[in-house]
Amino acid sequence: MWFLGMDVGTGGTRAVVVDAEGKLIAGASSEHAPFRAEHPGWAEQDPEDWWRAAQEAIRMALARAPEPRQSIAALALTGQMHGAVMLDQNGAVLRPALIWCDTRTQPECDWLTQKIGYERLIELTCNPALPNFTLTKLLWVKTHQPEIFARIRHVMCPKDYVRYRLTGEFAIDVQEASGTLLLDVAHRRWSREVAAVAGIDENWLPKVYESPEICARIREQAAALTGLKAGTPVAAGAGDQGAGAVGMGILQPGSVSATIGTSGVVFAATAEPTKDPKGRMHTFCHAVPGRWHVMGVTQSAGLSLNWLRGTFFAGQSYDALSEAASKVPAGSEGLEWAPYLLGERTPHLDPEVRAGFVRIGVEHTAAHFVRAVLEGVAYSLQDTFALFRELGIPVTAIRLGGGGARGALWRKIQAGVYGHTVEVLTAEEGGAFGCALMAGVGAGHWKNLDEACAAAIEVAQRIEPDPAERAVYAAGYEKWRKVYPALRGLRG
Repeated sequence: MWFLGMDVGTGGTRAVVVDAEGKLIAGASSEHAPFRAEHPGWAEQDPEDWWRAAQEAIRMALARAPEPRQSIAALALTGQMHGAVMLDQNGAVLRPALIWCDTRTQPECDWLTQKIGYERLIELTCNPALPNFTLTKLLWVKTHQPEIFARIRHVMCPKDYVRYRLTGEFAIDVQEASGTLLLDVAHRRWSREVAAVAGIDENWLPKVYESPEICARIREQAAALTGLKAGTPVAAGAGDQGAGAVGMGILQPGSVSATIGTSGVVFAATAEPTKDPKGRMHTFCHAVPGRWHVMGVTQSAGLSLNWLRGTFFAGQSYDALSEAASKVPAGSEGLEWAPYLLGERTPHLDPEVRAGFVRIGVEHTAAHFVRAVLEGVAYSLQDTFALFRELGIPVTAIRLGGGGARGALWRKIQAGVYGHTVEVLTAEEGGAFGCALMAGVGAGHWKNLDEACAAAIEVAQRIEPDPAERAVYAAGYEKWRKVYPALRGLRG
């Protein structure tokens, strides 16, 4: 018995095959075309390109699976959250999707907050209005492209559009729906009040499911294109952060992950919906039924290192940059990086602020700039841990994921900045792997996600914070926190 998980990301789609013991046995990826940014702050992708990539990734993953091959018993999808896919009455895409990093919608955020009220909006959805969320993107289309808005009959998130092409069903999971700003997160259902104020027809919204719940089956047309069998069950899945947390075993209250991809996310499982009255972090339904999670987001985490390398160190490998940075002392001799290339979510909720290097001196070399970026990203994630302490959210274990878990230096920096032992898993396949486990639960192979993760996940390494570096970073973080107010004051 095999299970398939698929991740419809920003840069590409990945499919993985997992066996009945929870072991990864095959995987394949297909790249997407780069997102379009016609104006600063805009980001759009073509949903048909996701569907093309999904077909390719599934076919390649199945072809790479070892003999003797077994049929896929069930599958589930994850993907980039917050995107707005708009379909007409025939299921055709009306316009390119506005994706998660599109920040053009601050005026719509302001309007919605004024109409509902800041505190009332958090009461209804557990979150404030932010440019990244799906609803504010729909409101932008309503304002600026009313002829398209008038033709909308279905609204979906990216991975749910791919499932629609696979199955013909309109469905969404509670974790993904939490990031639309249309879900009553505490009660795990659509918010009629928010939809009514925003002018969103509830009939446009897909049916909401729990993440491991079977919500659809592969249809004949998609079976012919992918190599899957018609009728194969499809579980609801989750957004990338919820699925990634399952893939890392972040299920019980107190368990936390710090994942550095393009963005950076600190994710903590909770037993109840914990609301921040100031709206500085997200409170979403967990992919685990009956649980929730809180999440802080750094917009430009791994993107900061990618930008630095592409702009100033083209042709040099990440390993070479890291090796040079490892020779620089902790604290980068005062050099600091504020990673606000795309504005910032947690804790500032500021789409307009921009990044900066601060306190540059003649003593600083190229390697100092690399280390400062690694440390600045970790400091930004530490902002979320500071919020956890303020709100009484427990942290008993921290697991690292994404690119930030792969380099020894970045792992060590994170342990020092967070002041906590961090763990790295034997195999960290992220959201696609987590979705394969959800599919196994949906198919009845595992009783629940706790049982699936206990079978499939193993810790490979624990990194203790160096006491001397921990002291340097504690003092450095307090200085670093002064950078944002200075940058905010420079806006014209």
